[in-house]
Amino acid sequence: MANQESNRDAKTAELDRRLERIHAMGGPERVERQHGQGKLSARERLQCLLDPDSFEEIGAHIESRATELGMDGVRAAADGVVTGCGRIDGRVVYVFAQDFTVLGGSLGEMHAVKIQRIQDLALKSGVPIIGLNDSGGARIQEGVDALNGYGEIFKRNTWASGVIPQITVIMGPSAGGAVYSPALTDLIIMVRGTGQMFITGPEVIKSVTGEAVSQDALGGAETQLKKSGVAHLVADGDDQALGLVRRLLSYLPANNVEEPPTVDIHDPYDRLGKNLARLMPEDSARPYDVKEVIETVVDQGSFFELQSGYADNLVIGLARMGGRPVGIIANQPRVLAGTLDINASDKLARFVRFCDAFNLALVTLVDTPGYLPGTQQEFGGIIRHGAKVLYAYAEAVVPKVTVILRKAYGGAYLAMCSRSVGSDWVLAWPSAEIAVMGPEGAANIIFRESIRQAKDPDEARRLKTKDYRQRFAHPYVAAAHGQVDAVIYPEATRHHVIRALMALYNKRDERPAKRHGNIPL
Repeated sequence: MANQESNRDAKTAELDRRLERIHAMGGPERVERQHGQGKLSARERLQCLLDPDSFEEIGAHIESRATELGMDGVRAAADGVVTGCGRIDGRVVYVFAQDFTVLGGSLGEMHAVKIQRIQDLALKSGVPIIGLNDSGGARIQEGVDALNGYGEIFKRNTWASGVIPQITVIMGPSAGGAVYSPALTDLIIMVRGTGQMFITGPEVIKSVTGEAVSQDALGGAETQLKKSGVAHLVADGDDQALGLVRRLLSYLPANNVEEPPTVDIHDPYDRLGKNLARLMPEDSARPYDVKEVIETVVDQGSFFELQSGYADNLVIGLARMGGRPVGIIANQPRVLAGTLDINASDKLARFVRFCDAFNLALVTLVDTPGYLPGTQQEFGGIIRHGAKVLYAYAEAVVPKVTVILRKAYGGAYLAMCSRSVGSDWVLAWPSAEIAVMGPEGAANIIFRESIRQAKDPDEARRLKTKDYRQRFAHPYVAAAHGQVDAVIYPEATRHHVIRALMALYNKRDERPAKRHGNIPL
């Protein structure tokens, strides 16, 4: 009996010793170096992200099997990545956190296997997966096995796309093939000052093109948010980034067959937005800030903007209306007059498809004079990019409510979720102007000859423009033809939108059976 207890004690002591080494990860010195860079360790990040005492680790004892190029005998704790499941606000999530203190967080064969295991479990369980990236990239010593590991991860990202929410937080370097898994996920958060993403680093660029650029200027958070549009959110520090993850998940369902989580609100459905009537300028050429409209219409304090700073002629974000999460899309007249360009089209189309995948109703606020003209836009493929918007809205089956605030001209009117492209409920303010083009342009074309032959062409043009504006630059022709369901008082917008959404929440919309469509990428 004493021998059995002694053996049991020895085995327990062995487990304690192994777990102590695993939990120490790269050791105190490397963890302290991580702290010196303003970064938490992988395990500290998980403690910050997850509900207290909810983390259940999976694969802690996994180690690299590599023996070449100095890897023989290397004991890398948890092979540089901590994986498992936990809870956020009581809801189950799967997580992995790369640890830069262990072999620079590099991805080798078994490191990748651990991430793949978590991906498989998340998909089978129908719950979100969150990746905390802080890695030097592929582990060179493991060669093709490391590359194969990335490929397996990419495949699973694709399988999970549109089925479970996938969120990536870039908390350190992410270079080369390492950037493609984040790019395949739904939402990317980057930490300012420490998070970096790029395909080729500054040294390679310098040797190939002669360009000199710093790592942060090349792939830092501000670059990927404002220039490339790769990032959706930027945070000042690890704690803030992990808080953003928790907030994002509060708007999202666990998977594509569940409804988004609702919350009790103390914001009346019929609250009037008394500032809205004053917000719209008398002169239709003058701008205003559409974010004031959004903040007034949605549940107070619920608007969570995404990709702010990129393609700011379009505003997107998550919000709640009547306690239910929705996706908000709005033209921004303060930037490029609210026109749609290449970047805004991509931003809009991807967000619509994201919302449609996860059962988020779409509320679209329209004020756009059209697509942005110019050779740069045409040569850049505005036709192809603009078509993505049409495709995304027409494909979406979630409830879609459109509010036309002011200008809705031509192809951009159609693209911004018009009735013909698939809106279930179209509302318009009295200031709405729905037409093929603006009054000035229309008058110049329709009345070209009479203006040219007039004694005073300028006065004739002014009168014809005024006549066209009075006859067509309002919502009532579209309402008479059934393209607008109701013309509403601006201050009652919240009330009308919520009632429309409530009427549509049980909507069922079928599409022809097919493998998948061919979106004009």
